[in-house]
Amino acid sequence: MTTSNGLLRLGPDLQAVPLEIAASYRARTRGLLGRDGIPGAALLLTPAGSVHTFRMRFAIDVAYLDRRLRVIALTTMAPNRLGLPRLRSRHVLEAEAGAMAAWGLRVGSVLSVEGGGPPRLSRR
Repeated sequence: MTTSNGLLRLGPDLQAVPLEIAASYRARTRGLLGRDGIPGAALLLTPAGSVHTFRMRFAIDVAYLDRRLRVIALTTMAPNRLGLPRLRSRHVLEAEAGAMAAWGLRVGSVLSVEGGGPPRLSRR
């Protein structure tokens, strides 16, 4: 399972968020399954265009990111839901429900990843 850790930068004046990066098929498939939460942190699925919350134990915030790590859509998903695929999405960011609003994340925000970057973070 290919995962790495890094920091998610939401902007120059904002605090970085601990980040787990799931870059392999197996790591993306597992995602947050089997966990009771991911407090104060986020999970980046790459590449990914959609997600589901089947068998999840908690609600999550989902940010769909384009190839430049710009937020193109945000949603909150309850457990046992299927998310709609986003055509321009190349990456999906997941966090506990309410976290992204607390971070000030919104459509149009441009993110960056520091340290432990994923081996195949597509910027094409």
